[in-house]
Amino acid sequence: MAAPRPPPGRLSGVMVPAPIQDLEALRALTALFKEQRNRETAPRTIFQRVLDILKKSSHAVELACRDPSQVEHLASSLQLITECFRCLRNACIECSVNQNSIRNLDTIGVAVDLILLFRELRVEQESLLTAFRCGLQFLGNIASRNEDSQSIVWMHAFPELFLSCLNHPDKKIVAYSSMILFTSLNSERMKELEENLNIAIDVIEAHQKQPESEWPFLIITDHFLKSPELVKVMYAKMSNQERVTLLDLMIAKIMGDEPLSKDEIPVFLSHAELIASTFVDQCKTVLKLTSEQHAEDEEALATIRLLDVLCEMTANTDLLGYLQVFPGLLERVIELLRVIHAAGSDTMNIFSTCACMKAEGDVSNMAEGFKSHLIRLIGNLCYKNKDNQDKMESALFPHHGT
Repeated sequence: MAAPRPPPGRLSGVMVPAPIQDLEALRALTALFKEQRNRETAPRTIFQRVLDILKKSSHAVELACRDPSQVEHLASSLQLITECFRCLRNACIECSVNQNSIRNLDTIGVAVDLILLFRELRVEQESLLTAFRCGLQFLGNIASRNEDSQSIVWMHAFPELFLSCLNHPDKKIVAYSSMILFTSLNSERMKELEENLNIAIDVIEAHQKQPESEWPFLIITDHFLKSPELVKVMYAKMSNQERVTLLDLMIAKIMGDEPLSKDEIPVFLSHAELIASTFVDQCKTVLKLTSEQHAEDEEALATIRLLDVLCEMTANTDLLGYLQVFPGLLERVIELLRVIHAAGSDTMNIFSTCACMKAEGDVSNMAEGFKSHLIRLIGNLCYKNKDNQDKMESALFPHHGT
């Protein structure tokens, strides 16, 4: 049951001196704002009052940042900050009037500054984490479906807030900051990400650590994969583990229930160029897997994933034609198959059939899969393509010419 509605006059007109009274008034408001009709009839003066409490309470956090011994005295201020954020968060739910009123008071700037102070404190106190999470939820709600708010959030939050929060040890803080990033991104802001690649790579890492969290996943699939320029510069800078994560999501997109749309085809043709050229340049790294000390080589494993992507891309009729004529791709794949086959025959390594049968590790399974995927890719590249069929025949059976 909702708390009784306090008379607006008391909240907006009279200074309530004791923090405990502020806290009770805020809690009553937070409860009231759970209902749409109360959100729609809230006077703007209430939001000014909440902002005043937020500013006053944030002074204690500033002090604790300058003097760590003050951290233990933050309890009552953190309670008030948390309740201010909860109240504002609830007020913004599906209510653009309140979003606009709260934004026009410059509450977003105050909230972002405070969140950055929280990160500076580097304390894992539960009360601090709760205030931190509620602040991010407020920013997410004020930006939701409101372009004016999104641009103000972006102006204040980019890049510091994302650099501070996307790699935070607390899973909820990572999820909520990802929600803000997802909500605020547009094609124009994607260009800014190209100049702040650490943020984009932090999103990939967040998805690696929390594959079940929807926001990092949505940022990658709905924003990153629509920008070939960003993917290209990211790929050059990422670790091999991060590359595998990105390539897995690319495969998931190509193989998804929904076929690639007309708008997505040109984008994926650009991705195909990156994948094919990288594979042609680097595919021989897979041969490192023939020696014991490189059996877990991450660069080789990333190259194996490039082949997986190429197999799925050539299974897509819209992308196949481009890859069938990609310079050097077919020749390199045929050459690699021959070298791997020879390596498997000559010595005991993970490309040997008997080694694969004995081994239980993932890498040997990958090596076996790599050979079958090379064969699959050759088949796809030769599908209804006479030139490629002739190339394959002369490469595999060089002495059968006229």
